[in-house]
Amino acid sequence: MRLLTRFLAICCALVSLPSVAVPLSDLYKVRQPVSSQQPADREQALRQAFDTLLLRLTGEEQSEQASVAALRDDPQQLISRYAYEGDAVIVDFDPHTTERALRSAGLSLWGSDRPSIMTWWLVESPDGTQLVGDAQEGSKTLQTAAQHRGLPLRLPLADLSEQLAATREALSASDPQALRDASERYDADGLLAVVVRQSDESWEASWQFWLGQERAGEKVSGDSREAVADQVMLAVSRFLAPQYRVAPGASEEITLEVMGANVARFAELDRLLEPFDGRLQRVESDRLVYVLRASPEQLRAQLALARLQEVTEEEWQAAQPIDAQASIGEPDEAEAQPGQDQPTGQPQEPEPAPQEEAGTVMRYRW
Repeated sequence: MRLLTRFLAICCALVSLPSVAVPLSDLYKVRQPVSSQQPADREQALRQAFDTLLLRLTGEEQSEQASVAALRDDPQQLISRYAYEGDAVIVDFDPHTTERALRSAGLSLWGSDRPSIMTWWLVESPDGTQLVGDAQEGSKTLQTAAQHRGLPLRLPLADLSEQLAATREALSASDPQALRDASERYDADGLLAVVVRQSDESWEASWQFWLGQERAGEKVSGDSREAVADQVMLAVSRFLAPQYRVAPGASEEITLEVMGANVARFAELDRLLEPFDGRLQRVESDRLVYVLRASPEQLRAQLALARLQEVTEEEWQAAQPIDAQASIGEPDEAEAQPGQDQPTGQPQEPEPAPQEEAGTVMRYRW
């Protein structure tokens, strides 16, 4: 009850904050092409849908593991429903059953909260050059490819100023500062720059991706725009997954203390910590205290999605409210003053002992 009371006090400070990390609601839904509705074709499509989901959750193909092969042979044990739509079958995997089965198989999984990716996609063709904007031709192809590979994509408005800024030179440069400046108003986590060229019947793409100080890039090709878009999104997903997936057993107990909370931030943080089985222990003013299991590196990558800043012990103590620091060792105003009558025979409730933090302690603030 005391924890609930303290949390309700935070509710009074509710403010609306933009969420940067994006929870993917359709992470466990796969659209898989199918040649017919015959049982053999359907079973093959369901196995392919399982492989697609596996890549989304791990960034890797796990064909060598017998436990995973058994799940692939009978994916219907993980499926809540499927339905045909045109030349595809839409497969809904049950999140809890699937996650439990894959973790039991020893796989490291990437949760549903993922970095938002600002994407500058420039198409060069014999007809000219086109920057793909959010409401322009080609945007659906990119969004479909991103959803297929489990990535939250953001596209520019592609107004005149952005078309002038997103040149081939800017998208191909090793220094992304010009694109970072143009991307600032979209407040995304990662930055993806792609130059696509059509040559006869084939398509080629050169892409670069930045997340913080990390960079990746290569060239891909395909026989269509859709194939090239899928190859780029798959490569980005494989680059990101190792930074966020949680390995079973490769973790330790961590106490996480976060300062500067309100309801919106609490909801976002609670969701981000779900892959680590985060349990709220205490609420002290605007401070949240969690206990969870993770590696410090995994936790740092996850908390970066909420733009949290890690602080040292000295910085943490200096940031404590003055009245909270001054109250240590001072008499409570409600205590009787010297010379006043005090009740006798009433047992005095002992002061609660200071709580020791479990395991490694990491401290952050907004």
